[in-house]
Formats: sequence, structure tokens, C-alpha cells
Amino acid sequence: MAKKPVSPEALHKVIMVGSGGVGKSALTLQFMYDEFVENYEPTKADSYRKEVVLDGEEVQIDILDTAGQEDYAAIRDNYFRSGEGFLCVFSITEDESFQAIQEFREQILRVKNDENIPFLLVGNKGDLQDRRKVSYAEAQGRAQQWGVPYVETSAKTRENVDKVFFDLTREIRSRKMEDTKTSNGGGKDKSKRKKLKCIIL
Repeated sequence: MAKKPVSPEALHKVIMVGSGGVGKSALTLQFMYDEFVENYEPTKADSYRKEVVLDGEEVQIDILDTAGQEDYAAIRDNYFRSGEGFLCVFSITEDESFQAIQEFREQILRVKNDENIPFLLVGNKGDLQDRRKVSYAEAQGRAQQWGVPYVETSAKTRENVDKVFFDLTREIRSRKMEDTKTSNGGGKDKSKRKKLKCIIL
């Protein structure tokens, strides 16, 4: 029996952003395949798709794991434009990666031109507490300043890995529902009118 295709509303596009080496790929691969890849050498962006049941609804999560191309502004902007939600990852063992998230955030807001884009701040490598350089309070403070959730994960132990992807997908989904309501509020008539004009011409 053929499976019914997932409706476009149920396909949610997640973009992984963050400095190199913070564990974006490790988180993605752990979420996708339940495996921890210690030394992953990313050379290009990789795209993944996983079907999950979220709150009783079948949805597909499309994940773009950016790698290396962050230097090319045009490519990066294209990625950001296509994303519906962002997991912004830093390593709790590396202060530079934490400082870098400010720039990622600004680039995303500039490209999306939207302060309320679904966005989660993720402190990865939670299993390396003895090497922690970024305190929980500091990261939490930054997230509060931005008005976004903060979650600490470990791609190694799988701690909170599903949580960050599911939480972000929920945000994307509720955002889409709001947008649909807004556009249904009066957007449809306009498009009909436009079409009629074309026919008259």
C-alpha cells in the first residue's frame, strides 16, 4: 500500500548554524541515525530528511547541516533564506564559538528580516563539563536577551538531541499555523481579484 505523501505544511526546514567543530554534524547524525561520529570532516553542506511523529502528527524534518561555506556570503544567505527555523550551535568548551553566535544571529535576522524567526540556542558537548568555558548562566542570559530558548546537548550521550530538533520543529509548525491564519484572514480574496484582472486583460 502506498504511503500517503506528507503535506507541504508538514515539511519543516531546519538549518544548523555555528562555528566549525562545535558538533553540528554530530548532533545531526545522532538525531538521524542514533550514532555518534567523533571525527567527522565536513567539506560541504549536507541535507537530511527524517520522518517523525510529533505530537501525534506525522511530519518531515528537513535538516541542512552547513559546513565550510559560511565564508561565501551568497551561499550562506541562500541557506538562511530557505530555512524556516535555526539551531544555532556553540560548544560549551570553546568561548570563541559562543562569541561567534552573535554574528550568526545577526546574519539570519538580516536575511530573514524577521525578529521572531523560530530559533534555538544550543550549547553542545555537555558531556565535557570539566572543560566548560561558557557558563550555563552566561548562555542562558544571551538566549533571554534574544528571547529564544536555550538547551544544552551532548551529541555523544544523546542528551537533549531529540529535544532540540522537536522543540524547534514545534516552533516552526506553530509559526506556520499563525501565518496561515493571518493569510486566510484576507489574503485569499486579493489573489482572486488579481487573477480576475489578468483574465479581463
